[in-house]
Amino acid sequence: MAWSIEYPFEDVEQFILDLPPTLSAKYFRLTDLMLKFGSNLGMPHTRAMSDGLLELRVKGQEGIARVFYCTLVGQCIVMLHSFRAPLKIVIFS
Repeated sequence: MAWSIEYPFEDVEQFILDLPPTLSAKYFRLTDLMLKFGSNLGMPHTRAMSDGLLELRVKGQEGIARVFYCTLVGQCIVMLHSFRAPLKIVIFS
């Protein structure tokens, strides 16, 4: 049975569709891998946060995005919450 991804909340799906180009490309590449190999890709792509809650870690030129998800019986990945972290710029003088 193949894996599937569900977006029960419209704001999470819209957030993903509105990502900048490099973050969007990375997100879709990682979710393609998840559909093929399962929900746990390992660091640095995914990380277990707690019992049953995982984090998809997306990093690109425009910054960092995180998507929290869980898995259901029947190989279903459910995207629950997403946000963009500010890009920290270090200036050496």
